[in-house]
Amino acid sequence: MSNDGKLLGAAGEEAAERFLRARGYRILARNFSTPLGELDLVCFHEGTVVFVEVKARATDAAADPEANINSAKQRRLYRAARAWLAANRYPECAYRFDAVSIVLPESGEPRIRHIIEAFVPEGAI
Repeated sequence: MSNDGKLLGAAGEEAAERFLRARGYRILARNFSTPLGELDLVCFHEGTVVFVEVKARATDAAADPEANINSAKQRRLYRAARAWLAANRYPECAYRFDAVSIVLPESGEPRIRHIIEAFVPEGAI
């Protein structure tokens, strides 16, 4: 990934974190990484652990985040989430996977869309 892509991703994660905090989400972890995959944000909201995949773009031209979270990505997120739950002693806690889509134009306010329960990974049911 280019430096521009890394900077955009980091700015998107910061914007998503502010957005979620303002809505009562408590941030538990950011960029949790395992050999199984990475979780952008791990939050707690109303008794549920929420794993948030953040998709940041500079323009609206890119596809919706759901289109970029294919079944292989879902499996990686699910494995990383299970590792996080075990490592942090939340093995039986309710959890879900959300997505936050952020468009960060060069000028103007960011446009943020929060998709609650964006997907249910195969094998999680």
